[in-house]
Amino acid sequence: MKNRLKVLRAERDWSQAELAQRLEVSRQSVNAIETGKFDPSLPLAFKLARLFGMTIEEIFTDEATR
Repeated sequence: MKNRLKVLRAERDWSQAELAQRLEVSRQSVNAIETGKFDPSLPLAFKLARLFGMTIEEIFTDEATR
């Protein structure tokens, strides 16, 4: 699944560690999501959406639909 997480994080000048702290996950988890190696759980996706004030669909896109 593709995502805009790295761009959204950079727009706020947050490090991976800062985002991880806000989400209560590890920095490695943030890195894995950003690089597409890991898809977040639905609760984590909702947490990301709330944090960035966006919908899940605005952050994540299914590569198969492109």
